[in-house]
Amino acid sequence: MTILAIETEDKEVIKAVKALLKGFKVSFNERSESPYDPEFVEMVKAGDKEIAEGKGIKVTAEELRSLWN
Repeated sequence: MTILAIETEDKEVIKAVKALLKGFKVSFNERSESPYDPEFVEMVKAGDKEIAEGKGIKVTAEELRSLWN
């Protein structure tokens, strides 16, 4: 058995490849995988939600620089 991985988000390419495989009567499995850890994605989404709700803190560039001095 040979496994081919096709990495694209272009729906037209996906549609064409599926049609080609079906035409050659080749079985295939489709999976969508994110390169990101799901736990990390949830953490980022939660942070975005908090910012949208006004729970964030604004820090100036000068304040950031002072952290390392």
